Amino acid sequence: VHGVLLNRLLDLGEGESVFLAEESWQDLLELPVTTQILQEGLDTDACIKVKDLGIALHLSEPEPLWLLLTDRYSSQKILPEHAEKWLSKIIKSVHANEADFFSALTEYFSRSLAEELFCDSCSQNGAPLYVEERIGRLVQLLQPIRPKDESILEVCCGSGMATQALVRLGQHPLSMDSDRCDLCQGLKSELLDPERCFVLDARLLPSIFPARSVHTVLGFMVGLIDDFNWPLWRDILLKASSLAKNRVLFTVYTQKEAELIAKALGEAGWKGRLIDNRDSKGIYDQWAYLAVMDE
Repeated sequence: VHGVLLNRLLDLGEGESVFLAEESWQDLLELPVTTQILQEGLDTDACIKVKDLGIALHLSEPEPLWLLLTDRYSSQKILPEHAEKWLSKIIKSVHANEADFFSALTEYFSRSLAEELFCDSCSQNGAPLYVEERIGRLVQLLQPIRPKDESILEVCCGSGMATQALVRLGQHPLSMDSDRCDLCQGLKSELLDPERCFVLDARLLPSIFPARSVHTVLGFMVGLIDDFNWPLWRDILLKASSLAKNRVLFTVYTQKEAELIAKALGEAGWKGRLIDNRDSKGIYDQWAYLAVMDE
């Protein structure tokens, strides 16, 4: 994997191979591989301690590499009980802030995804869907309401088409989606920034981010929402919105979807309005719900 942030974080040269024990953000919550490693043990000849965040183990066989373990995002704090066995092997201790650590892990997973490290084969051929007219319309929608110099989390980003509207407005969002193939397409097409996008079920976002830790949460063309899947979408949008400090914005296909979202978020303390954004094509982002937190 040709990510560079983990190497910098561990104060290692770019030629050193660094791997994470886990394969995804969801795995970092559940720690299946880390648990197995700690149970079975590893023959390590050196360690780098990442203060309060994790530990990197150096393995010589079958190839020399560093393996980073972290339980920072898991409810299972399983590393401390094994710390003693590595004490004599620690060759240095490095410090990293939360934001840099998150970016390094995110870049690693993004590069792994784009390089198909965890895929048997790729079923996605060609460039992702890209509709210039849609991006232009989103720029028009966002321009009068866009936050300036604020942190933005974009949920349900897909392959990053709508993300381009934010980029054109000078924003640098953190974007996420549950579909790894969509996100991978966006990475391969350079529509998404490897340090600023990740794969996760949005309902798990509060396990990684504290409540109200970003200024704005956005989602473009969330859904399609119907009576059958509304409980799922309601949970997704409420969990995502709980991370927003100032405002939320969701666009959808139909007025009914927008009204469902408005009712659910209104009950959660958001004060919002529907925006009629219909055009003659009648496809993308026809309705929007924009809200601020009702203090």
